[in-house]
Parts: sequence; structure tokens; C-alpha cells
Amino acid sequence: MQFSERRNLTRWFIIIASFFIVVLILWNTYNFFQIFKNEERAKMEFWASALTSVANANENSDLDLPLEIISKNTTIPIFITDEDDKIIDSNNIDEAITKDSIALKEYFYSIKNDNQPIKMESSNNKYHLVYYGNSPLLNKLKYYPIALLLIIILFGAVVYNFYRATKMATQNKLWAGMAKETAHQIGTPLSSLIGWLEILKLDNVEESTIIEIEKDISRLQTITDRFSKIGSEPVLEKRDIIEDTKNTVEYLQSRVSQQVSFTFNAPHHPIYVEFNPALHSWTIENLVKNAIDAMKGKGALNINITELEKIVKIRITDTGKGIPKNQFSKVFEPGFTTKKRGWGLGLSLTKRIVQEYHKGKIKVAQSEIGKGTTMQISYKIA
Repeated sequence: MQFSERRNLTRWFIIIASFFIVVLILWNTYNFFQIFKNEERAKMEFWASALTSVANANENSDLDLPLEIISKNTTIPIFITDEDDKIIDSNNIDEAITKDSIALKEYFYSIKNDNQPIKMESSNNKYHLVYYGNSPLLNKLKYYPIALLLIIILFGAVVYNFYRATKMATQNKLWAGMAKETAHQIGTPLSSLIGWLEILKLDNVEESTIIEIEKDISRLQTITDRFSKIGSEPVLEKRDIIEDTKNTVEYLQSRVSQQVSFTFNAPHHPIYVEFNPALHSWTIENLVKNAIDAMKGKGALNINITELEKIVKIRITDTGKGIPKNQFSKVFEPGFTTKKRGWGLGLSLTKRIVQEYHKGKIKVAQSEIGKGTTMQISYKIA
């Protein structure tokens, strides 16, 4: 059996064992509650019998024991009523309640159903009823399982969050290692391509072809730089976010279908933000490509940059299939994708770049099924 399988079996064994322990504790607590409740019932029956003995006593009766039994009850709230539930007397009730007849009746009805009343025979074939509530100790015991359950749920949540954080940290290390290795592997053929490009220049190949190849090589270098930055703290520069965003959009526009109509709107003055140009370009590229995929390569794409006090907002709006409201937050989770291909890491990585590396915010600003989606990035202006 592999180590991971043994670890999973151990984890499930601990979970099941913990569940049985919780059930056992709750069951025992319930049993203790019933035992104490029965004991209080017996005490109240003795108390009612003692009260009956005192009420029916004559001059020669020995009342020491009945009076002692009556005096011993100092915790259990008691109401004595007639056959029509009219309050005749009460005991162990807070003085503030006894002075207010309305409050006394409300308190009586609140404890009336706690226990079955005890019938006390009286003269003239009539009887009185003794209603009693639970003692403070029994009330505490009654709420103990709830408190225990809440503690267990809280403990479980802490353990789950710790486990999840540990798992995510391990995954992040794995992805960072893979990204750096990918950057290293791309580096070798990229160096060769640069060498072949120099040979093509010497062979007097058409200049426009050379320029396009240089652009693609530069793009490969940018991609390599991006992957090499994963898992390490990027260097932020104070740059004009409009210019960098526009350059990325123009590069993508020249390499996608002509059926996608691009519109770029931004202020005519520069807006300076501290960001890493390679990672910001990656962010815009991911959002633009997702928008194009949502439109299936045909539609209108609008990139709009606005300035609001100390915040700059970049909104990318497409005319694609839209996102249901219940998936607005899920789209940024690792592995979430609605496409047949891909691992669902694009928006997750984009969120990490925006929020962790650049201290910005990213969200689905709005979306409507069949009409399109607007993604929004917000950064603080430097």
C-alpha cells in the first residue's frame, strides 16, 4: 500500500473515531440529564408529599421531617395552582418577578411545560397542582451538549483550515517549481532561435519577416520572464499603466481573429502605478484571451481605463456567453473552468498576481447570460 493511501486511511480512521467519540459524549450527557431530571422529579414528589402532610396536619402531628424537606428546596422554581391553573403560591422565584403579576404569569407559562405537574390532594375532593421548572444545574447541563458541539465544530474548522492552508502551500511550491523549470527549459531553444535569427539577417531575408520573428522571440522572452517570477517576490516599478496595458492589447489584437473588434478607451494623460510590467502584461493577456474564448473568437471587446481619486480601474468587457451569478467567485478558484481544454489556472493565477503581488483587487464587475461579462481590476495610483 502506498504512503498516500495509508495516510488517507489514517485520516478517515481519525475522522470516524472522532465522530464516534462525539456521539458517545453526547449520548452520555443525555443520559446524565435524564438521571438528574428523574432525581429532581423524585425530590419534587417528596416535597409535594411533605407540603400535603403539613396542610393536613393536626395538633398531634410531627411536622419536623416534612418542614425540613420543604425548607431544603432552595433552587427549583415552583408554582402551586388550583385545578384551573390559577396561581395560588410560588417558591424560589426572583423577587422582582413575584412583585409583577404580569411577569409572574409569563414566567409561569415559560416553565409550565418543562415537567409534568404533580397532583396534590386537598379537602372537599379538590386538588392542587405543583408545577416546577428545572434547577440551574439542570439548565446548564441541558445546554452543555450544544456548547460541546459548537466547540467541536470550531475545532474541526480550525483543523480543516490548517490542513487546507498546508495543502495550498505545498501546491504553490509545486507550481512555483514547475514554472521555474518551464522557464529554464524554454531558455535553451530560445537562445537557439536568437542565433538562427542572426543568420536570417545575414541572408538578407525580407525585413518585415525579421521584425515579426523578433516580436515573437521577444514575446517568448517575456513568457520565460513571467514563469521565472512565479514563487518569488517581483520587482515593482512606477510606470504608466495606460501605456503598458495598451502595448499588450495591441500585441494581442494583431494575433487574434479579425472577427474580434477591439476598443481601447483611456485618459489622455499617464497614470502611474507601481507594478511589474511582465506580470501586468500576463494579467491583461489572461483576461483578454478568456474574453475571446467566451465569445468563441467572434464579438466586441472593450478595454476601458478610468481614474477615480486614488484608484485606477481597468475594465475588460466582452460580448460572450456570460457567467452565472453563483459562479462569480468560483471562476478564480484553481481548477475551475468551463472550457473543454485547460487546467483552470488562468484566472486563479491572475487573481494571485493582482491581489498578492500588486495589492490590487479583481472581480467580476457584472455579467449577463448570453450578453457578456465585465472583469474589473483596481490598483492604487502611485
